[in-house]
Order: sequence, then structure tokens, then C-alpha cells
Amino acid sequence: MSLQIFILAAGKGTRMRSDKPKVLHEIGGQAMLRRVYNTACQLRPACIHIVYGFGGDQIMKDMADLKNVDWVYQAEQLGTGHAVRQAMPNVKDDDIVLVIYGDTPLLSVTTLGRMVAAVPDRGLAVLTANFSDPTGFGRIVRDSAGAFDRIVEQKDASPEELKIREINTGVCVADAGVLRTMLNTIGRDNAQHEYYLTDVFSVARRCGMPVVTVTADDPDEVLGVNSCVQQAKVEKIYQRKLAEQLMTDGVTIIDPDRINIRGSLSCGRDVVIDINAVFTGNVVLGDRVTVGPNCVLKDCEIGPDSVISPCTVIEGSKLGRHVTIGPFARLRPGCELKDEVHVGNFVECKNAVLGEGTKSGHLTYLGDATLGKGVNIGAGTITCNYDGLHKFKTVIGDDVFVGSDTQIVAPVTVGDGVTIGAGTTVTKDISDDMLVITRAPRRDIPDWKRPGKKDRSPKNPEEQQ
Repeated sequence: MSLQIFILAAGKGTRMRSDKPKVLHEIGGQAMLRRVYNTACQLRPACIHIVYGFGGDQIMKDMADLKNVDWVYQAEQLGTGHAVRQAMPNVKDDDIVLVIYGDTPLLSVTTLGRMVAAVPDRGLAVLTANFSDPTGFGRIVRDSAGAFDRIVEQKDASPEELKIREINTGVCVADAGVLRTMLNTIGRDNAQHEYYLTDVFSVARRCGMPVVTVTADDPDEVLGVNSCVQQAKVEKIYQRKLAEQLMTDGVTIIDPDRINIRGSLSCGRDVVIDINAVFTGNVVLGDRVTVGPNCVLKDCEIGPDSVISPCTVIEGSKLGRHVTIGPFARLRPGCELKDEVHVGNFVECKNAVLGEGTKSGHLTYLGDATLGKGVNIGAGTITCNYDGLHKFKTVIGDDVFVGSDTQIVAPVTVGDGVTIGAGTTVTKDISDDMLVITRAPRRDIPDWKRPGKKDRSPKNPEEQQ
């Protein structure tokens, strides 16, 4: 006996009003289908069977890296029962089948594990939840002893049944042989002309087979996504849970409703995160790091006691201890800032290493460059690393002072202790401890009168037109 997991992902998602398959829409920066798959993998099943249909080529392309998957094509979307039936030939009668959905990304492995443990021998288990407003969901009807009796859809429910708050989530687990038999008995004599998986439970109950229920501890985790409105609601719930976990772990989040995590965020002690921070990919914040408002951090590591000032963007970079950066700074991939580096407002770095204590205060571009310790970069400095075809590197030694409005045309190496005067264009290597200045001679013209509008007359008839 082995566990087989079916993920139903064939629906078009008409209410999403999108050309993209519904299950590829994202929650927390990850496609819903991938998120459900990752949860399923934690149960260590023998195989995960993904039933797909609409947008199949795009799904297969985006999910090509998934392992241990049996891709099952559902040519016609004839309901959930029909979708499950498509994958049944690939399982044995003594297997256990868990059916989940590609558009319910908040399902927890804990809840699914409880379901697998609860399924009776030669029987079925269904996941339920209690909603304060169950409108639109099928209701769980129980007998006088409180045992499962049947599922009634809202459109078929009596006024008394509509008062029931326990709903059917559609998630179920069953003995494969029993499930196969039950699927062969259901029809599609209903308003949608579809094979409903929920009909299986009623048939099994009439046949005397055991059907048990497992109730989700948190009803939010069973919410499905069928529209952009529902997607936003689920995203909000997901983000709030992440924020609450971070705060439980000791992170100070100024407003937990204004943080967005689209990957993994690891935080040390006494981290402070201000409003509207966005974290994408894998981000690590060391002890006592402060992230200011409106910052975007992607795939980066920030060392202890560093301060990220407002409106800073960091991607694919590593920062040491006591680094200060921003506001309005940008680190593109490949940057490494050593301890006590300062990168100020409107400074952009790409594939650059800045040595310990180096400072670039404002209005600078440092691309494909390696800077030593204690370097001072004046405002308006540019490493000219691109000739239109190739990229070249700039190497600057320790204790170099670069004056404002300097252009360093790579490939160039600047030695230790060099001073470069403001407005200099560097095109050749500079030896240690040199002073370098390139400036045009100054001209003073006495008695100069600035032209006024009345002094301007056309030089030829054509300018009069």
C-alpha cells in the first residue's frame, strides 16, 4: 500500500479573466500549483498525479522541473469526478488516494497528514471546515448521532440545511479500490452535466462503507481561488500569517498589513522592518538590521547592524556588518559591500566589490568594479565599463580619493593612495600615491555682455519663418 496524491489543476478559471491558467497565478510570489505541489511532497507520496487541461503547454513548461510527477491530461473538463477518474488507471486498488486542488494554496501539510491518518479501511475521509458565511459551498449533513450522512449542494439544500455552517472542501482521501468502484457508479444528471466527486461520498454511505470527516483547524487554509478578488484575499491571509510568525520570532514589523514576502525571509534578533518592504527570493537579515520604508530586497544577505534607508533596491548582493545604504540606492546583482561601507542616495552598483570603510555618498555609478579599503567616491563619479560591445573592469586600490564628476574609463587600475581631482577623465592606469588632474585651461573674458532677447536677430531670411 502506498500514498498517491492527485492534484486537480485542469480548470480554466473563467472568472480570473486571464489567458494564463488559473493554477499558475501566484500567491506569495509562487504559482499556486507549485505551492500545492511543495506541500504534497512533504507527505512523501509514491507519486503525485497532476491532472491538467486548459493551458497545458504553459503549465508543463513552467512546471518542467517538478519531480515524481505523473502528468494526466483531461481533454474535456467534465467535473471533479471525471478528473479523478482520468488518473485512476495509474494507481493500484490497495493504494491510498489523496485528492487536493491546485487552486487551494494555503492547505497545510498538518491537515493533510491528519486526513491520511484518519481514512478508514475500505472507506473514505472528507475534509470539512466551519464558515461563518458558508454561502456557495456544499453543506455537510450529519445524522442524529453526529456521523456523516451526505453532502448537499447549496442549490439543492432546504432552508434548514442552508443554516448548516460546516462545508465540504472537496479534499478527500480514500482507499483506491473503493474510490474506483464509487467513481464508476456516479452519473452527471445535474445542472452542470458534470461528474461530481462529492457524489462518491453519498454512494459510499448508501453502500454501507465508512465515511469519516476531518475538520480543518483554520478555515482559511481551505479557501480556493477562482477570481482576482479571491486571489487578493488569499494573498492577504498568507502575508498576514508570515508577518505574525516573524513577530512571534521577535521581529519588529511596523505595520504587519504592509509587508510582502515572495519567497523566504530569515531574520536575526532585533530586526526592524518598516512599511511597504518587499522581500523576493531568499533574503537573510542579520541581527539588529533595520529596513526602511518602501525597500525592495531580492536574493540578498544583509549583515548585522546594517541600515537600509528608504526606497532602496537590493538584488543578488551581500552586505557586511555596519553597512549603511540609501535612501534611493540600488544594488544590482553581483555586489559585495564589506564592513562599514556607505552607499548613499542615487548610487547604483552592479557586479562591484566595495572594501571595508569605503564610501560613495551620492549620484554615482560603480559597475564591474573592485574598490579597496577606505576609498572615497565623490558625487557624479562613473566607471565607464561598457564600450557598446564588451564590459571591462575597474580596479581601485586602498585609500583612494576620487573627486566629484570623475569618469574612469575601463579597463583601468588605480593604485593605492591615489588622489583624483574633480572633473578628471581617467583612461590609463595610475601608480600608487599619485595626484591626477585633467582639466581644460580656464579662460576669463572681460566686459562680457550676456545676449538678451532683443539682441537676437535672424541671421538669414529662413530663420524668420
